[in-house]
Amino acid sequence: MDIIINSLYSQKEVFIRELISNAADALDKIRFEGLSDASALESSPKDLEVRVEYDSNEKTISFEDNGVGMTKEDLKENLGTVAKSGTTQFIEAIKGGNLNLIGQFGVGFYASFLAANKVQVWSKHNNDEQYIWESKAANEFTLVKDPRGNTLGRGTRVVLFLKEEAYDLLQENTLKGYIKKYSEYINFPIKLRTLKTTQKEVPVEEEPKEEEEKKEDDLEVKDEEDKEA
Repeated sequence: MDIIINSLYSQKEVFIRELISNAADALDKIRFEGLSDASALESSPKDLEVRVEYDSNEKTISFEDNGVGMTKEDLKENLGTVAKSGTTQFIEAIKGGNLNLIGQFGVGFYASFLAANKVQVWSKHNNDEQYIWESKAANEFTLVKDPRGNTLGRGTRVVLFLKEEAYDLLQENTLKGYIKKYSEYINFPIKLRTLKTTQKEVPVEEEPKEEEEKKEDDLEVKDEEDKEA
């Protein structure tokens, strides 16, 4: 983990590429399963897509897909071990600055810790209940059944609790620019959800005052037209 953080921190936004790529892979898998078993798609009837959301107050960025999801064992296997194979080659690759190889060594997801102090992964697979995996970039993680039950329907949500050095990613234009940059070859719509703040006057007994009202807005970062271009 120290090697990843110390070698790649100057390009902390690389995690955006890795998480979008993982989401697209999960969407491809459930779409393939749906070809032979239409019921596989019924657990989340929405269109297959990637949704990105940021919260400036909580200092978080979330990536969610309604793809195949992960079982409890999948979470252990896929997220519980860093660089299961090819460790030596991986170290040589990132020391040489070859970021294009990071996803080939089973550590692409861990690029999240370049920008985050803590990462949560909520996941729901058709063949299992919903689980929450959590780690603080140390040599341990927790994995528990989600006490809220099935909130996803099907799919995975990755929540990054950002380091102070990464707060610049909470700017809408900055985040949108990186998403566009790293989603060029993604064949699914990607939506960025933002919170718009407006002010309005509220009548009171003595004098009017202003309060903030939050409005949710979905921005199409990548849609069907983008895919055809």
